[in-house]
Amino acid sequence: MDKRILGSGGLEVSALGFGCMGMSQSFGPNPGDRGQMMGLLRQAVDLGVTFFDTAEVYGPFVNEELVGEALAPVRDQVVIATKFGFAFDAEGGQTGLSSRPEHIRQAVDGSLRRLGTDWIDLLYQHRVDPQVPIEEVAGTVGELVAAGKVRHFGLSEAGVGTIQRAHAVHPVAALQSEYSLFWREPEDEIIPVLDKLGIGLVPFSPLGRGFLTGRIDQGTEFGDGDVRAILPRFTADARAANQALIDLLGRIAGGKGATSAQVALAWLLAQRPWIAPIPGTRRLERLEENLGALQVELTPGDLAAIDEAATGITVVGDRYPEHMQRMIDR
Repeated sequence: MDKRILGSGGLEVSALGFGCMGMSQSFGPNPGDRGQMMGLLRQAVDLGVTFFDTAEVYGPFVNEELVGEALAPVRDQVVIATKFGFAFDAEGGQTGLSSRPEHIRQAVDGSLRRLGTDWIDLLYQHRVDPQVPIEEVAGTVGELVAAGKVRHFGLSEAGVGTIQRAHAVHPVAALQSEYSLFWREPEDEIIPVLDKLGIGLVPFSPLGRGFLTGRIDQGTEFGDGDVRAILPRFTADARAANQALIDLLGRIAGGKGATSAQVALAWLLAQRPWIAPIPGTRRLERLEENLGALQVELTPGDLAAIDEAATGITVVGDRYPEHMQRMIDR
């Protein structure tokens, strides 16, 4: 497995990581066999994946427990990333954002307990809390680094100003943000700032929540618990309009003997050497397909052709509904 370095602190991760959220929420009914999901995570390690992404809010809480138990036998060989930033009521219901210093400390202690580990390799602020200066957040995480509970600091869905202010207090190793051929906004301002500051990028939803695989079309129906049912970009009309992007990937994939998903991931990997996408799956065959992207060689000519064609395609539909978009820091 190829390796990549995130940030100036030398955090080494596999070029493709594993986004674990879907094992506990967001994409329809959760798998009934917890042991099967644990087995898949261990198979990922056997296939060379060393970078695993979770969060306290996934479930909530149960995803960290799953990841921690699955990776316990290989804890020294893997990088576990988790996140804080949401507040919960006594029943575990999400009640809003919170990055108050005391809340961060409590969240980290909870994550360490659920993960069954003494340290968190990469700790992200999940969403920027407008009520707490980012300098306080970065300072608090810095204290946790000094205490040995955390090794690297990350941000998620943060804007340029927030990234710069946080990095001035404590080095930011990585920004997690959606980035793919389905969502290229980070190219405008975010990626140049990350390049300048030496911060890695961890794209979530690198396959456009499944759309870039080519297996979702206008007739696809999303079941109960599938977040795509409420996303504007996944209405039937939007899917029909966005089919042009899938047709482009299919043409490139056909010439490479690859799948559309593999080309989409290979394109991301080719953008910068400090980008490490975290596609998620519940199935071994999809994990193996994703890892096959590492064998897809896109030449400078291929990349230029993809970029030229993709620039001519207008992706239809907002990324999130309004209530979710309000939590994105810009």
